Amino acid sequence: MTTARPIRIGLVGVGKIARDQHVPAIRADERFDLVATASHHGGLEGVPAYRDIADMIGAGHALDAVAICTPPAGRDALAAAAIEAGLHVLIEKPPGATVAEVDDLIALAKAKHVTLFAAWHSREAAGVAPARDWLAGARIHAVRIVWKEDIRRWHPGQEWILEAGGFGVFDPGINALSIVTELLPAPLTIEAARIEIPEGRASPIAATLAMRSGDAPVSADFDFLQTGPQTWDIEVDTDRGTLRLGLGGSVLRIGDGPERREPDREYARLYARFAGLVAGGDSDADAEPLRLVEEALELAERVAVPRFAY
Repeated sequence: MTTARPIRIGLVGVGKIARDQHVPAIRADERFDLVATASHHGGLEGVPAYRDIADMIGAGHALDAVAICTPPAGRDALAAAAIEAGLHVLIEKPPGATVAEVDDLIALAKAKHVTLFAAWHSREAAGVAPARDWLAGARIHAVRIVWKEDIRRWHPGQEWILEAGGFGVFDPGINALSIVTELLPAPLTIEAARIEIPEGRASPIAATLAMRSGDAPVSADFDFLQTGPQTWDIEVDTDRGTLRLGLGGSVLRIGDGPERREPDREYARLYARFAGLVAGGDSDADAEPLRLVEEALELAERVAVPRFAY
């Protein structure tokens, strides 16, 4: 950073992900100063709080940037309002409900000369960068993704996630797709998909995907009803052995070698990246994981399953 003062940031949406991840990361980074929040569901002690982004922008705070942590539906309008006000924008994943929304935001940010950053936090997991470097010299034979977690534990009472536009099991599953699109040299294409949608809901609670990256088959198994130990694993078979990423990318093992583990610093790295983009006048709004989810939802075989209740 070349500026003498921190980036004055407002937080839009003060739900679980904001409190668990964004707030600690912002407060631990001297390059940022959290100066306001906008949310229909409360605020943070000691920080001026507003009901919506328009009120926050109109209140006269000296803002440089916002972090948008609301549910996916409507994120585009919030981001557009911030960009129109000349603010830099970090958007929680996914950066929009559709790729078209993201494309519009990219164009708007370019026109307004502000930074737009799509915060694919799982790409910042400790094992992802070394895995990418190792795979760069390997021939990939097959990839297997198993991403299974308990919706009641990680999204307690969050009805929006199974509503239209809530992404359902693709809300966590897109994290796996963000990692593999970062790791694999050839683009992913979807050959087949199956999704399970509970009666009375609009978004899937489980999904399987058959994909391909070049000549390599890539399978994905997503489930929102796993109890007990949670599973966020990716395995890549290559001509040099099998690479394994566990715990969402924080644990790396290559062949029969030892496991490499590091503490969770995904959001700290995201905000460091955001600060660097702002300082350099750049943007990073990759929508490739979102494109894959869009395609999967469009072509998937839909299967009705029993009702789900929290």
